[in-house]
Amino acid sequence: MKKSLVAYFSASGITASVAKRLAQAAQADLFEIKPQAPYTDADLDWTNKKSRSSIEMQDRACRPPLADKVPDLSSYEVIFVGFPVWWYREPSIIDTFMEAADFSGKTIIPFATSGSSGMGDAAQNMQALASKATVKNGQRFDANVSTATLSDWAKKYL
Repeated sequence: MKKSLVAYFSASGITASVAKRLAQAAQADLFEIKPQAPYTDADLDWTNKKSRSSIEMQDRACRPPLADKVPDLSSYEVIFVGFPVWWYREPSIIDTFMEAADFSGKTIIPFATSGSSGMGDAAQNMQALASKATVKNGQRFDANVSTATLSDWAKKYL
């Protein structure tokens, strides 16, 4: 089995729950991608065009700072990157993460949580930010995805 990492950003706890189950299923290490300034409920109000998340997502160059340094990725072959779907793509904090580390030679598999929205151009966006990695299309999961389903999915990449 290839050494793997599950790195994730979670705004409400749903992605965190899926990421923890995936890490267990894949026997992977776990890293939480945290913003330097945590998101409040008001920040996450996607119906308010002036909320922090709305403003960040309108600016494709926005890179919210990370709270923690990205771990050394040199020992990992496969990196699962999880996030909630925001505006049909990855949140800007994921773009910050992708630019904060050297992913050369790594295989990156995005996974997202959403009740119904697809991942849009997330994989293509992430590939552009980590051009020396191989970014797969990944998959969207709902909050109640089973550990068995996550295990079967992860085995395709390990």
